[in-house]
Amino acid sequence: MGSTLKNYGLVGLGLIAGVAVSMQFSALAQKPVEFSIPLEQLRTLASVYNLIKSDYVDAVDDKQLLNEAIAGMVGSLDPHSAYLDKKAYAELREGTEGRFVGLGIEISPSKDGTILIVAPIEDSPAWRAGIKAGDLITRIDGLNVQGIGLDDAIKKMRGAARTRVTLTIVRRGVLEPLDVVIAREEIVQKSVKGKIVEPGYAWLRVSQFQEPTLDDMAARLAALYRQEPNLKGLVLDLRNDPGGLLQGAIGVAAAFLPKDAEIVSTNGQLAGSKQRFYGRPEFYSLRGDSDALAGLPAALKTVPLVVLVNTGSASASEIVAGALQDTKRAAILGSQTFGKGSVQTIRPLSNDSAVKLTTARYYTPNGRSIQARGIVPDFLVDENADGDGINGLRTREADLARHLSNERDSEDANTRRDEVEDDMRASAIERGRKPLEYGSADDFQLRQALNHLKGLPLQLSRRVSAPALAHQPTKPPAH
Repeated sequence: MGSTLKNYGLVGLGLIAGVAVSMQFSALAQKPVEFSIPLEQLRTLASVYNLIKSDYVDAVDDKQLLNEAIAGMVGSLDPHSAYLDKKAYAELREGTEGRFVGLGIEISPSKDGTILIVAPIEDSPAWRAGIKAGDLITRIDGLNVQGIGLDDAIKKMRGAARTRVTLTIVRRGVLEPLDVVIAREEIVQKSVKGKIVEPGYAWLRVSQFQEPTLDDMAARLAALYRQEPNLKGLVLDLRNDPGGLLQGAIGVAAAFLPKDAEIVSTNGQLAGSKQRFYGRPEFYSLRGDSDALAGLPAALKTVPLVVLVNTGSASASEIVAGALQDTKRAAILGSQTFGKGSVQTIRPLSNDSAVKLTTARYYTPNGRSIQARGIVPDFLVDENADGDGINGLRTREADLARHLSNERDSEDANTRRDEVEDDMRASAIERGRKPLEYGSADDFQLRQALNHLKGLPLQLSRRVSAPALAHQPTKPPAH
């Protein structure tokens, strides 16, 4: 594989990177398990610890040293397992509630070790400060970002509300670097939006699966049906949806599927991780006995449906797309998804810390493992008429170091993007492509989704190396 995009990733600033591509469910009840401890390795660990304490050039804090040892042990397992200290654990909980303190930017590592701004979040502190897609961050409060790693850079940019951070920016066409001072704020993200895009056709976007997502989706769908009682088709937009709560994914899929349909299953080492999840309130409700989907129009179960996905669609959004694809309820349109098919469980520890541990893989209703493969659309359609645009800045699970393998098939060319395709996508930023506003008149993939709903021809991807389709394209629905 080419090296041009191996290190690209998507991080919503203010959210822990692991949350951006993870789902979670409640801790599984389990009996204590006895393990033998390798004494020789523990003695080696103690020896190294003593050497650091006695011989290192500067004094090292005991707590910091041990925390880093724990973090290293958990983090070495796979890209999504992590030790969460008190601050990180609190930020994780805030993220699932749809609010966090930060600057409001999507960032990726760049090829030269600086940080690429993929896009500012609309009306965020960064957006109001004039930050633009394609800007490169070279310094944070005077600290050179080259060599410190993306996670450390994120920590430098986080902080308390109303505190300030100075970003040194290099911008195409500007000769001198720019120092931009930004005040951190609490950012409240609405995970659902929607509108009637033309008579008879609606667009519904889910940007992340948070605690309020199902209630927000139900309210938005009810409003759309009040505005257009006789919908001919609906586009469910999951592009760049990094995942979130499993219950939210089950509920979103259940809204469009027959009652009691299987949505997803999981399998892992623990007996309790071998589960099947169905479209029933006990599997998607977060607030006791209330059913957020109870009042939805019955027509949702049969309205012609297209689901939009791209490389940034991960985890919970892949569960939804996989369930709707396996049941042939919807046509999937866009580009191959991220491929995160692993389950993370949050295990609280003492002192308000926790471990986020990968405990299972998840599977679509037909038994497909998405891990390191993703959902392959029924219709491969680029982000723009002439190429894949900003989507070319995103990596996939198969590109991450130490990613879990897909145990149901070998990792062949279909699990990884071809080098030519990587280079083609990387050229998008070189052409100065602006980030796409989803749901706008310029949204090419949305236009193609509407064409499919109307039975009109589609402009499919012209990629040099496209993965083989996992499903035969479905016929346009009759209406």
